[in-house]
Amino acid sequence: MRVIAAYLLAQLGGNESPTADDLKNIMGAAGVEPEDGSIEKLLGELEGKDVADLIAEGLGKMAGVAGGGGGAAAPAAGGGGGGGGGAAAAAPEPEPEEEEEEEDMGFDLFD
Repeated sequence: MRVIAAYLLAQLGGNESPTADDLKNIMGAAGVEPEDGSIEKLLGELEGKDVADLIAEGLGKMAGVAGGGGGAAAPAAGGGGGGGGGAAAAAPEPEPEEEEEEEDMGFDLFD
């Protein structure tokens, strides 16, 4: 992932075809040592390919994959009801919150 991030940073910086030295310089500036052969492997797999197309293709593949653990689903909206009968119920107004008194703790943040 670090090598891919370095490659994408180089491209964002205007280098359309980063070299191994470019990636090593970027990673070195971040204090990261690349794993042996990882840069060459990535550059070999990306040779002649457009990274934007690869990302779009990957996103298309992930669209069908179910995500996990994102929280509960939103409840479904209510149906249209049956015919007009009376006025709609007004939503209850929220009660104003009472302000808490500040306690004197013997110090002030700005002293």
